[in-house]
Amino acid sequence: MKRHAPLATLALAVALLALSALPALAAGTDAPAIDGRKLGLLWIAPFAGILLSIAVMPLAVPHFWHHHFGKVSAVWALLVIVPFGVIHGVPTAVYEVIHLMLLDYIPFIVLLLALFTVTGGIHIKGNLHGSPSMNTALLAIGTVLAGWMGTTGASMLLIRSVIRANDDRRHKVHVFVFFIFLVSNIGGALTPLGDPPLFLGFLKGVSFFWTTTHLFSEMLVCAIILLAIFYLMDSYWYRKEGHLKRDPTPESPVRIEGGINIILLAAVVGVVLASGTWKPGVTFSVFHVTLELQHVLRDLSLIAICALSLKLTTRKIRTDNSFSWGPMAEVAKLFAGIFITIAPAIAILKVGMDGAMAPLVALVTNPDGQPNDVWYFWLTGILSSFLDNAPTYLVFFNLAGGDPINLMGPLASTLAAISAAAVFMGANTYIGNAPNFMVKAVVEESGIRMPSFFGYMAWSMAILVPLFVLLTFIFFL
Repeated sequence: MKRHAPLATLALAVALLALSALPALAAGTDAPAIDGRKLGLLWIAPFAGILLSIAVMPLAVPHFWHHHFGKVSAVWALLVIVPFGVIHGVPTAVYEVIHLMLLDYIPFIVLLLALFTVTGGIHIKGNLHGSPSMNTALLAIGTVLAGWMGTTGASMLLIRSVIRANDDRRHKVHVFVFFIFLVSNIGGALTPLGDPPLFLGFLKGVSFFWTTTHLFSEMLVCAIILLAIFYLMDSYWYRKEGHLKRDPTPESPVRIEGGINIILLAAVVGVVLASGTWKPGVTFSVFHVTLELQHVLRDLSLIAICALSLKLTTRKIRTDNSFSWGPMAEVAKLFAGIFITIAPAIAILKVGMDGAMAPLVALVTNPDGQPNDVWYFWLTGILSSFLDNAPTYLVFFNLAGGDPINLMGPLASTLAAISAAAVFMGANTYIGNAPNFMVKAVVEESGIRMPSFFGYMAWSMAILVPLFVLLTFIFFL
């Protein structure tokens, strides 16, 4: 088992977080941030480029992509950074990169790394037979777990067991597609721990259990319908197969190994929750980027938990779990490029009617000045399908006023529309939510060919979009 990938990520995270203890690296108090009003739509071209690369290159040049996807991601990122430095000045380019790394990318990747490492040390030994009823039960359990241990944690905990349960099935790609729909996305609506957008809302002042009460009905409708469709589809393929293939891993009693990681998983949840409730008011500045003490300690604590998991888990458990760092490395490299290339799009959206996307922003407000929940739902959802859903959530949260008390009260339906869209519609593409890509990578490492970028979108357009239309009529009109 190679260890250089996590060590490199840990080293980068520690180095950047250590900077938070230093005084400001530049004189002055005004951050040299880019003004979104000065950006045209051409700045979104690198983001479109990285999306097309992810969609096309694995099919067109698979060997090249497998060995050089990190370099491709870096090239698209440089096509944003270098022009920024030339046109808007090096200080602005440096500020934007540091801002993205310290406030967005590093916390994002450290949390993913912690959940990936810890859940990778929990081995569910034994095997269940992948019958339609068992597969449906596993998806339902994963959907519930996702709300309390995060979509990443639940996905990485269960995906290998689902792969083993279905290793005798000929038709099984649909199992993993629905796994992404439900466990990697829909289930994350239960609490702020479930999905990054809801956690950002929690940090902005939304009550911890607000999402549990206000998104429960929406989540339940989605889960019931998707589980029913899955059961019918899986039953059809199961009957068609006729059990002709010998099961390479026959059914055997299930037990859990690596129990120390269950304690560490609880520690991850506790650390994340504490960072949103404990606010000492201590801040640090790195090149005009303000870091809060609780968030720095959260990320350092998560890194320490990663190290403990690696130290306390035997090599055999991770080997038995078919654990490797490949999926984590792929997500880390690709999302580094995605985070940098989406920066211009987010900057344009933040200036609202003054930016190049003013026609889109105008759609979310009715003539009487009240928010239009339908458009908040669909615009948040469409952008969350292709942009990172966490900053997209923040943009529309602020467009709706940004006052958590008002949004939880008179505008509760608007906040519900924004929250549901950011969580649910992350399932529309592989890049809508990080666990989607991680599940795809783990499944493909096991030798199962997943749908291409557009192939997956064909599934989501056929199944999820009609479901979201139904949600619109039930909850947001």
